[in-house]
This record gives sequence, C-alpha cells and structure tokens, in this order.
Amino acid sequence: PPSALNDRWSRRLPEPLTAMASGWMRVRARAKQRGAELPLILSDHADWDELVQTLEDVGAPEVWVTHGNEEALVHYASGKGIRARALALIGRGEEEQEGGAAEVEPREAAP
Repeated sequence: PPSALNDRWSRRLPEPLTAMASGWMRVRARAKQRGAELPLILSDHADWDELVQTLEDVGAPEVWVTHGNEEALVHYASGKGIRARALALIGRGEEEQEGGAAEVEPREAAP
C-alpha cells in the first residue's frame, strides 16, 4: 500500500521501486499522478460470465459482494445454494483522496 512507503522498514531498501496495480494504470497521466514507477495494468472488474464461473470454480460456501449489481449476484448465488450478502462500502472513493481504507458495512440480502 502507498502508506508503506513511509514505514521504517521500507526506507532500508537499497533501491525501492514504486509499483501500482490498477486498471487505472492504463492511463499514463494517472500513473504519473500516483507516482508509480512501475504501473501494472490489472483490473479488479469482471463481467457476469466471469463472476459466475469464479463462483463455480472456487466453490466458496459464502460470498460477499462489494459493488456492481450486488442484488443480482446475491440472488444468483443464493439460487445455487451459496450464502451471499451485499456489502455497503462507506466512504468508497474517499480512500484515494485520504489514503485510508473504506469501512465495510454488511447488508442483509433480500429474501
């Protein structure tokens, strides 16, 4: 995490290289703005078919959905016998500006 660059242990590295993994790293201006010396283009977004395939491949007994069409995925998972719940991320988007993490608040799935 970016905050680790200020930790004592990271200052002992002889030649540190700042890497940032995000789909946003495809935009050079964004990578430069974030100070990424090694921008890694990696998205945390998936399409419906990929999400469904991942649910089947992983075989998790429970899933928590953080954003997107939460209700649809919770409904699908529940229909497959997987406990599922949508989570509301309080402060989502603010963590980038403040450098902190968003709080997570569970929401009960609709029957």
